[in-house]
Amino acid sequence: MIAIIKTNNPVTLSFAQAVLRDGDIEFFVADTHVSILEGSIGAIPRRLMVLEDDEGDAREALAGAGLEKELQPV
Repeated sequence: MIAIIKTNNPVTLSFAQAVLRDGDIEFFVADTHVSILEGSIGAIPRRLMVLEDDEGDAREALAGAGLEKELQPV
């Protein structure tokens, strides 16, 4: 799996998940529990992970939804 977005912003993360869900793209949110344990000071961002085979489709869907600035570099 590849980290396509890293963020501490729950709104951005939720929106990105909805976009991927609508596109039938499998994803996983990593570091959710670690982020909560560290006290939400923003030291550990949550990572939105997608399968390597879905990376291109995921990037296209997220960029089309206006999240291109949130995407991790290739």
